[in-house]
Order: sequence, then C-alpha cells, then structure tokens
Amino acid sequence: MSSSYEILAAATETFSSLPKEAILKQDVLRCGLAFDNEVFKVSSDYKPKDYFIFSFDLVTLEDMPEGTAFKAPEEIRLSGGPLGMAPTVISVRIQPKSPYCVKLHEGRPALFLQDHFLGFVDFHGVPEFYSASLSSGHLISEIVPVLEWGYLLYITAFRLCQYWGEKEECRFCDINANYRQQKKANRPYTGVKDPKVIVEALKYVAEQDSTAKAYTLTGGSVTDKLQGLDEVDFYIQYIEAIEGAFPGRWIGKAVLQAFPLKDCARLAGAGLKIYHPNYEIWDEALFKEICPGKESYIGRSEWIKRVVDSVEVFGPGHVIPNFVGGVEMSQPHGFKEVDAAIASTREGLEFFMSRGVVPRFTTWCPEPTAWLGAQTAPPLEYYCKLLLSWREVFENNHLPVPPGYGPAGVGKAVFSVSAFMDVIRDEK
Repeated sequence: MSSSYEILAAATETFSSLPKEAILKQDVLRCGLAFDNEVFKVSSDYKPKDYFIFSFDLVTLEDMPEGTAFKAPEEIRLSGGPLGMAPTVISVRIQPKSPYCVKLHEGRPALFLQDHFLGFVDFHGVPEFYSASLSSGHLISEIVPVLEWGYLLYITAFRLCQYWGEKEECRFCDINANYRQQKKANRPYTGVKDPKVIVEALKYVAEQDSTAKAYTLTGGSVTDKLQGLDEVDFYIQYIEAIEGAFPGRWIGKAVLQAFPLKDCARLAGAGLKIYHPNYEIWDEALFKEICPGKESYIGRSEWIKRVVDSVEVFGPGHVIPNFVGGVEMSQPHGFKEVDAAIASTREGLEFFMSRGVVPRFTTWCPEPTAWLGAQTAPPLEYYCKLLLSWREVFENNHLPVPPGYGPAGVGKAVFSVSAFMDVIRDEK
C-alpha cells in the first residue's frame, strides 16, 4: 500500500491544474489532525475550538488525549515549507490517529505528514471582544464565536434539531449528539440563545473588531414549535434584532430549511442577504436514505423547487445551499466508485448553477456519534475530482464569487471546511 505522503504527492501530480494547497487542505480535512502536546506548551493566546454547532471531530471528547478537546485550535493556517505553501486556512478536526500531526519544528508549531515536514502553522489569535463580560454571564465565545480566520461570526440560535431520532435525523449530522456530549463535559452550551444576549455580544464586536465581515445565523430545524414559534418566526426574530441594531454592519447569511416564496420574502425583508437552504446530497435515492427528516417533512423535489424559486427573492448568486461533499460515498447505501459519485454530484451542480444557484460544499466529517458513525472517508481522488467539477461548472455558468465567504483564490481564501473557495481562479 502507498503511504499517505505518496498518495498526496501522486494527487498533486495527477491533478496539477488544482492548487497544491487545495489538495492538501482536502486531505487534512478528510483525515483529521493529531496534536503533539508540546505544541500547546509553547502556544498561548489563541482561539481554541468553540464547538459552535457540530463536533467536527473524528473521535468523541471522551476518546481524545487528555486536554486536546479544550486546547486544540479552531483552525490552523499553513504556509511555507519545502513546497512553498501559500497561506492556507484549515478547520481542525481532531483525530489522534491521523497521519497529519501538528508538532514543534525549530521551536514553532508545524504540520507533518508522517515524517515529512509540510510547513509552519499559525493559530488564530483570541479576538479582543472575547474578553468582554455579558450581563447574562455568558462568554462571548459561546454566543458569537468567530470563524474563518476572523471573517465570520457564527450564531447558532438553536443548538438542537427537531429532526429527532433514527427516522428523522440526517445520517451525517451529530448536532443533537454533540449537544449531549458538550453538556456531559460540563461545557457552557446554551440550547436556545436569547436574541437580546446576541445583540449585546454583537455590540462589543461592532466596537472592537474590524475583521469580521459576515455573520451566519443557523441552528437545527424546527418542525413543530419552538418557544411557541414556527421555524420562520423563530429565526426571523434574530435577523430583525441584529439588523435593527446594526443595519448592514455585516453580510447577513442564514442556514435554514427550504421555504416557500412568501417566507423567503419575509426573511429578505428583515435584512437577510444570503440564503442557505442546504440540500446535502443530490442523488434521489440517497437523499431519502441520508436525509429522512427532510424527505418526510418537505420532500426532495419540493426542496429543490423551493431552492430554485428563492432566487427570485434573493437574486442570482445569493442562494448558496450546501452539500456534504463525500457523504454520497458513505456506506452502506452510498456509491462505491468515485466516478459514479462525482457524476451524480455534478448533475446537481449543473442543475443548480444553470439556474443562478451557487452550491458550496463542506467536507464530510464521519463523526462517531452521527448515525453513519465513524467510517473511512472517501479517497483523496474523490475530493480532487469534486473540486475540478465544481470549478468547471462554476466557470461554465459565469457565476460571481459567492458573497459572504471572504476573499477567493489560493493563498487568500479563509473558508476552512472545504477548498471550494481556494480553487476559484479569478474574482469577478
């Protein structure tokens, strides 16, 4: 069998039209990261993982080396090394058995693939506003954590999901299980956040920070009622509170279900700029297997129709649904061949992009507490072909760079959970 380093080297040669940084980023995301504890002894004043919605780890908190869960950084930024890597921001997914390890080299944190030095890494510093004390007693990092190297404020209003249990929960998702493990670890982890507390936290951000340019409002789906409100009414109260207090201060984005046009119009009227009705997976049969709650409550065909229709409200390029890159190869139901999986996803990309919708993708993290459980991620070849397909369809449709994701291009992108922004060749 080829070593992990040989697989990476072969991929950079085979897929030479992709930036080496993007290929490496995808490999780290699919394999996870290990940390030598010596790194934490020389590093200080950096932002650790906030566990803002999912665990995004390949092991449970209980199975991590002592202290790692509370010391590992949210993201690393790799640069330099023998390959001359441009700065590349990568989300941290803890996996103690990963071939990728951050350890000291010449007295500095560095990324190694097995015994191969790849470059030095930086950890994102603690934002100044993190030190503020809220009147509720909450930490700002728990209410409005920062991601994407400071570009994005991530507001999880509801840290659970009403798609409950085996018959409803998305198979790749550990939002409910992560909530339980965070509470078990005695971490501060508010289930439903008060809009007033969020606005108070954002006042400190507005006064002390100039890096953040966007916020994402998100949380679990509301299929019945939450605090007496349906999903649109529940989430719109946050948009109205934020935009009422800070009109246009940040690009407002929201990850919600696919709604009818009248509800989309309400969201846009409240000040929302970017709509993320995530469709997760394209294949019809797999959608039913992987997203049983979405299939039961709305249905795939209606979901897709609503995504396309919402362009009428938000405008071309401002509807950006996510798909979970790689989950179509999850077992036991997924594709077993890379090219078949890519062909399926590309069909979805072409369908949406030809209609002014710009899907993004996050890299599937096989979290052990999700219904799919811990399993082998798709091979690096899959992610290279996915990046090529995404970029080709994107360019063929002459679409603008997705707004709300920061700068695009190798060495500039800050979106950390996939390399789709890294492979965009020219900002338009």
